[in-house]
Amino acid sequence: MQQRPFVPDPAICRLPWYLACVARLRAEGIEYVSSTAISKQLNVDASQIAKDLSYLNIKGKTRIGYEVVELEKGLIDFLGFHECHNAVMMGVGSLGAALISDSGLSRYGLNIVAGFDVNPLITGTIVEGRPVYPLESLATQLPRLKAEIAIIAVPVEEAARVARLCVDAGAKALWNFTPFHITAIPGVAIQNTSIYAHLALIYNRLKDSNPS
Repeated sequence: MQQRPFVPDPAICRLPWYLACVARLRAEGIEYVSSTAISKQLNVDASQIAKDLSYLNIKGKTRIGYEVVELEKGLIDFLGFHECHNAVMMGVGSLGAALISDSGLSRYGLNIVAGFDVNPLITGTIVEGRPVYPLESLATQLPRLKAEIAIIAVPVEEAARVARLCVDAGAKALWNFTPFHITAIPGVAIQNTSIYAHLALIYNRLKDSNPS
């Protein structure tokens, strides 16, 4: 089995932007694109783009650039967007329900198969075709659902407990949307995605651009 190349996290975070760019170009019928052309669209240095793509062993042709179809396929394959990854939604409140309803996630390989909650008014219901189970059934349901990813959108005071329950039930990855920062757990991929942290950045940048 071929070993995956090591790609630094900042580079991985940039790759989906490159993919979105080349997907638009492919839809427009453009056959080749240079790192300079991608740079102008994304405001990322062209040399950085070339370096990022070199991690994936994707090389452009001199004076021609990258073949758009080949580049798009290479990015999709590396990022795993062509595969189906089963996930469960931990917490089916307003945010959890919105994520379940987001059809865009499925286009990138994320298949939310079920939700879990403690609210008796929510458990036993169907949200966008996905059943919502009581939290106490997680240990038995998660293996049956063949879901390796748990998306956490519970109240912040419950985040640590729910994360541990998910790991104990067999989850191999946690995508955390709560303000609680989940720290490293051996053998588990963790991504903390705090919308509140990004909101704080927006507010502070607004203050910087509009000094009183």
